[in-house]
Amino acid sequence: MLPITHTTKYRVLYADTDMMGVVYYGNYGRLFEMGRTEMIREMGMPYIELEHQGIVMPVFSVESKYRNVLSYDELITIETTVKELPAVRMEFFHKIYNESGSLAHEAKVVLVFMDMKTRRPVRAPERLVSLLENYSG
Repeated sequence: MLPITHTTKYRVLYADTDMMGVVYYGNYGRLFEMGRTEMIREMGMPYIELEHQGIVMPVFSVESKYRNVLSYDELITIETTVKELPAVRMEFFHKIYNESGSLAHEAKVVLVFMDMKTRRPVRAPERLVSLLENYSG
């Protein structure tokens, strides 16, 4: 039943940070991917299963807001929410909290379902839509 929210814990590595010891802005996309990949894996459909079906999900757009810094060695929480069933696009809403529980970042990431061979948009796989419709967390 939508909306569905999933959380993923991650410890910030030195490689994630800049010279100031905070997560480099270019690394947030990887954190979003981590959150959404773990979400659909937990629902029962690892991303690689989509690829085996000949479907990829490139990023269409990202809206990103920085609220607080995330620092080296912090155990952060990546919260990923899906509010609507996908059609050709799928929207993910991400919130990232620092170790003390304060909101550090929020983003909306839109991905498109695309046929690997033709590079044309396709509808979301029925199995994924069904998993979203029936997910009970």
